[in-house]
Amino acid sequence: MSDTSAPATADALALPASTVPDPRTAPALRWGVVSPGGIARTFTRALHGGTASRVVAVCSRSFDRAEAFAAEHADAEHPITAYEDLGAMLAAGGLDAVYIASPHAQHHALTRPVLEAQVPVLVEKAFTLDAEQAQDLLDLAAQRGVLCAEAMWTRFLPQMDVLRRTIDAGLIGDVVALSADHGQAFPLDPFHRLYAPELGGGALLDLGVYPVSFAQAVLGDLSDLAVQGSLTATGVDAELAVIASGARGGRAVLHSTLSSRTPTQAWIGGTEGSITMDGAFYRPTTLTVRRLDGATASFTHPGDPELAMAYEAAEVARCVADGLREAPSMPWAATLSVMRTMDAIRAELGVVYPGEGLGGGEGAR
Repeated sequence: MSDTSAPATADALALPASTVPDPRTAPALRWGVVSPGGIARTFTRALHGGTASRVVAVCSRSFDRAEAFAAEHADAEHPITAYEDLGAMLAAGGLDAVYIASPHAQHHALTRPVLEAQVPVLVEKAFTLDAEQAQDLLDLAAQRGVLCAEAMWTRFLPQMDVLRRTIDAGLIGDVVALSADHGQAFPLDPFHRLYAPELGGGALLDLGVYPVSFAQAVLGDLSDLAVQGSLTATGVDAELAVIASGARGGRAVLHSTLSSRTPTQAWIGGTEGSITMDGAFYRPTTLTVRRLDGATASFTHPGDPELAMAYEAAEVARCVADGLREAPSMPWAATLSVMRTMDAIRAELGVVYPGEGLGGGEGAR
């Protein structure tokens, strides 16, 4: 990619501009939502507030929850139909895309029927419990010729486009190091999903997936993993630290924990400068470039950060309009790479989920 920046000075630096389109310009889709929890509410608010698309259907094993979600997000002009069964929602038709917002352990079982119905699908991170389940879904998407994308929302944001273009332009030289962390303080509760092995609990799939995916985006596939960590009383990972080598060069130092709220920052070091992503790095934030010659520049997320999930929905809409099966910001190879890395980390930690592999998982909540 050509260097679109202005020459560096002792005081300032011009960063490449974001090429991510305004989400409001994407084609309008009719969305169905599976599992109306907190992340589904955030997605729907962003969809309605930041794009031309609308949620038109929702399903849950609890019909009351589905009805409450529909009442919360519908209006007189845009009704939302509630279903207690995914099959019924798909059979009713009228959907251009489906968003899977359930816990990780249910993603494989819930995504398969959507793909079989040849409806484009956006699946929350972590994409599945393991790489075997991920490969099965992507193979099915390829067979049916339908779009399937992981909703790793960070990778769709303008800041990631500016980050990629800044590195490609050589503004920090060759990347040699990367660090990223994500820690939150969750009191031990055997009944909470983050402590439940059957729901894919633990720090890695819920929190650590962000540092792992960020490192994969910058450094390429990760290998030569050195892993340390500890488990909770329920057998899921409480914390983990990883050192890894990137296929494009450079090494990553990654950390995640359920036991402490960490700065949640990311940093990339190059031979001619560095890039800092303020915490929380995975959310809309400020990216700052500091060169060794003293030149600096920053990029801050444009627009309302509360509507930032609109970017992933908008890219799906553009992909559907263009007949694409993969989202350019989160291609299938990246999803599989991240899942394989997390499988390798769990193997080192000794974390095994009861629903792993094909045939695991539960229905919509």
